[in-house]
Amino acid sequence: MEKASKAEQYLLDKIRQGSEQAWSEVVDRYWGRLLRFARAKLAQRADAEDIVQDTFAAFIKGLANYRGDCTLETYLFALLRRKIIDTYRSTESKHVCLIQDAHPISEDSDSTDPFVHVAGAEQTASWYVRADEQYDAQRAVLADALSDLVEALKKSLDFRDLQITEMLFYCHLPNKKIAQTMHMNENAVALIKHRSLKQIRKHIDSARVNVEPTTPAFETLLSHVWETHRLSCPKRSTVGAYLLGTLDEDWHKYVDFHLSTLGCRFCRANLEDLQAQQVTPGQQTRLYARILESTVGFLSRPH
Repeated sequence: MEKASKAEQYLLDKIRQGSEQAWSEVVDRYWGRLLRFARAKLAQRADAEDIVQDTFAAFIKGLANYRGDCTLETYLFALLRRKIIDTYRSTESKHVCLIQDAHPISEDSDSTDPFVHVAGAEQTASWYVRADEQYDAQRAVLADALSDLVEALKKSLDFRDLQITEMLFYCHLPNKKIAQTMHMNENAVALIKHRSLKQIRKHIDSARVNVEPTTPAFETLLSHVWETHRLSCPKRSTVGAYLLGTLDEDWHKYVDFHLSTLGCRFCRANLEDLQAQQVTPGQQTRLYARILESTVGFLSRPH
């Protein structure tokens, strides 16, 4: 799984030292793509702007919680999505489009909390601590297993199986629907699923972590890990190359599927942000200024 780069770690170190310039650079780099993601989920632009501003505020306030285990972009998207889920829980509106939106992880359920249905009043604080530790261990093992699976498929340029894997473990589409989408035999899809699960189970067994791959909770956990870490998302530079039409044909077809058929909202937000920059490169907006004004006070001050 991709971790924070040295450049990101350098920026974060500067921010921890109270550098307004470093913080401004982070906000400038990410606010556009976060806003476009929020706009795809929320009907009102004002609500989207508010939630992006809240995301940056939450990040800078809780900077100590970010240890660089994933890229800065992935972490910010995770914070943003959590806030959007909270918004969904207080409203009835939903935006449904494309495979990812037609078959999402339930955004108004408690599926992200694996203990909500088993925890009773008799459970002690130490029980919750152990449960949280077990859940974190399960997530880490699954993230490594899925990352190995995805990277192997990318390295071998096996984009067909990667697309099928996304639909299986991210969107949980039935084999029949995937076969129709990919114009292939349903048995072939089942074989790919079996092979992928076998590889995942092998990784789980070697890590000696208690994860049961045959339960519905396992599928929910797979989806949650996949989305949190954005395991199959192409890099922003790859999305930019797709926009410019400079990718190799196989990569171009895969990125087009990821954007246009799967409908990854994270990558579509990146694409729209890159398209906007082509029209108005380097534009400073009211929201950008507002984010800085509302968050700069949370920076540490050198003594």
